[in-house]
Amino acid sequence: MPSYPKFVTVHEVGPRDGLQNEARAVPTSDKVRFIDALSATGLSRVEITSFVSPKWIPQLSDSSEVSTSISRAAGVHYSALVPNMRGLDNAIKAELKEVAVFLSSSETHNKKNTNKTIDESVAAFTEVIAKALGAGMRVRGYISTVFGCPYEGDVDPAVVVRLSETLLSLGCYEVALGDTVGVANPKQVVDVLGEVLDTVAIEKVAVHMHDTQGTALANVLAAMSLGIHIVDASVGGLGGCPYAPGASGNLATEDLVAMLAGMGIETGIDLDKLVDCSVMASTFIGRELPSKYMKAHVGKKQRAHRMS
Repeated sequence: MPSYPKFVTVHEVGPRDGLQNEARAVPTSDKVRFIDALSATGLSRVEITSFVSPKWIPQLSDSSEVSTSISRAAGVHYSALVPNMRGLDNAIKAELKEVAVFLSSSETHNKKNTNKTIDESVAAFTEVIAKALGAGMRVRGYISTVFGCPYEGDVDPAVVVRLSETLLSLGCYEVALGDTVGVANPKQVVDVLGEVLDTVAIEKVAVHMHDTQGTALANVLAAMSLGIHIVDASVGGLGGCPYAPGASGNLATEDLVAMLAGMGIETGIDLDKLVDCSVMASTFIGRELPSKYMKAHVGKKQRAHRMS
């Protein structure tokens, strides 16, 4: 049997990666209430928004207001995605202590997503990261399409290794390797991460799995079998995959936490409170969320209520 970590850190991305892909605009007050509820679950990391132009992501046009309105709980790291120097400046004004930068391991995807080549993105983020560090912030790095690109297909793991080393050398404390369109399988996860971990310390690597094909938990287990102990997830499974309309995109945080709890792996997260956050999100999103654990949990409570 694989030797799994005893503790897994969950990096919650629902307020950012989840809400930015939702069709319905969510009122700022609901976002603040949502983030405050997440802060009370035991999560130690919550990615709350993205300081990107409203032209590109109108759902997150209130990033500054959200950042300054939430109640920042002790022991919780709040972060935001920044695409450029202007985004970083806005994050600094909002007094955030952590930001994240992002690029793709596929030239085509990077160009379509950021209108830059990979090398141009690296050059831009060299300045952004340096300024963020100078302002006393932590910087996380995202690498997209690690396990497959919707335009180019297979991605060379050597590119993933090179970009991981580059982001860390620029000052990122961690790199999150993303299965952007949810095409990875467990064997591929082991193979690609194995190459990355040959040169990158394991405590600096996180995984960000999408559940488009229902394989996110299996892929997380494969990563954990190598010792990976930092996993991104989105409460309720908020968000969708932009390249597979109607498909479940993000891994649901409660599905992940429930699986880990059943395995005796600690997260420090209150599962019942997490489900309450998912129920809250489903009300302001206006649709049922794909989380399997939430559906089972809510259904069980409804049955118990009918029988009482």
